[in-house]
Amino acid sequence: MSRKVLLTILLMAVLTLPFITQVEAKDLRLGMIGLDTSHVIAFTRLINDPEKNYGCRVVVGYSGGSPDVPSSANRVDKYTKQLREECGVEIVESIEELCRKVDGVLLESVDGRPHLKQVKPVIAAKKPVFIDKPMAGNLADVIEIFRLAKENNVPCWSSSSLRFSPGIIGMRNSAETGEVLGCAAFSPCSLEEHHPDLYWYGVHGVEILFTIMGPSCESVSRIQTKDTEFVAGLWKDGRIGTYRGLRKGKRDYGALVYGTKGIAQSGRYAGYGHLVDEIIKFFKTGKAPVPPEETIDIFAFMSAADESKAKGGAPVSLASVIEKAKEHNELRRSRKGR
Repeated sequence: MSRKVLLTILLMAVLTLPFITQVEAKDLRLGMIGLDTSHVIAFTRLINDPEKNYGCRVVVGYSGGSPDVPSSANRVDKYTKQLREECGVEIVESIEELCRKVDGVLLESVDGRPHLKQVKPVIAAKKPVFIDKPMAGNLADVIEIFRLAKENNVPCWSSSSLRFSPGIIGMRNSAETGEVLGCAAFSPCSLEEHHPDLYWYGVHGVEILFTIMGPSCESVSRIQTKDTEFVAGLWKDGRIGTYRGLRKGKRDYGALVYGTKGIAQSGRYAGYGHLVDEIIKFFKTGKAPVPPEETIDIFAFMSAADESKAKGGAPVSLASVIEKAKEHNELRRSRKGR
């Protein structure tokens, strides 16, 4: 190689280095809405960890909070302060201001009821959004959030962290069990008076059930006692999946899976890391890892379980509660002149 060619190559390398460094240094800026859950601290520490090199950073937060939910009111100031002082996150006074400063949003409010109201300015600003559990305080709001997101071409999804634990997501038609014929999922199931019974904590176990069984549950029947929830779901292909909610004794997460090749216990909960990995992929690609239809089925399952309880355990179809929710949304929009 001649000296002239070598000098040319070196010169090009020097000239392009600042550009490469600039591109690599431009992290996606993320904002968090609802700083009243431990998730905001755990997620921020994972996302902003320089060793993980995610290429994303949580940089802005909006506190929010629900005065009538003790687990929100008693923690929002603490977590807001911790996020500001320990994680260097800027705290702003409105969701609109937050949206002007970020590329994507994590809606973290522990109370599902304000999620629809909180996500509207995010969708209006065309920011991709991950919504933490529960996605909303009722099925109608879940459906409306997805409708608005689709109408405005805004990527949007929701999930429990349980879905992405390798020992759970890996159980759907695994080599060990074969094709899934049935599943008995379980999780803690504390109640919160402002939410449908299973939305508050049972959602984790129901997400396990759907992760393993897949969507297309047709109807559910429910039994409730002081210490236990039991919901049996009939899938359209004739398979049966059950959810057991635990309020006494040992409380854990998991499932027993019945397959064509074997019967096996699922793996254990593996923390937030795998969910955060999926959240990062989502913000980088704009592609949600869980389709809206499956999330709607999950919340329809839990809403139908409440109706079954009210009817003494009689079966209730998911289609019926979805239709009622859509009718509610149509009435709500008509009242607003839309």
